[in-house]
Amino acid sequence: QVQLVESGGGLVQAGGSLRLSCAASGRTFSSLTMGWFRQAPGKEREFVATIGWGGGSTDYADSVKGRFTISRDNVKNTMYLQMNSLKPEDAAIYYCAASRQYGITREVSRYDYWGQGAQVTVSS
Repeated sequence: QVQLVESGGGLVQAGGSLRLSCAASGRTFSSLTMGWFRQAPGKEREFVATIGWGGGSTDYADSVKGRFTISRDNVKNTMYLQMNSLKPEDAAIYYCAASRQYGITREVSRYDYWGQGAQVTVSS
């Protein structure tokens, strides 16, 4: 089993920045593909970003490319999402997720473990 805990959510003005963290425990972190997803009220959960075992492979949703940066620290067993130039449409609950598969993926169904979510609110 893997436990994931997000932190760093909050309220930010449009154009501002926020950094989310995801702390993992219960399994070797370096053998987990990690990802960030988000869900706005009334909408489906959508892919945001993913990162491979060693951090060398990343992928981003088109809507956040160039503004968000995903990273991981396998010594601290922590994944991060740096969010810059935030827009009102970025407001959502952000979920940390982990997959046992090797290789990055955008598919929700490929992720085995999920955090409780972190609220991100962006004011216009």
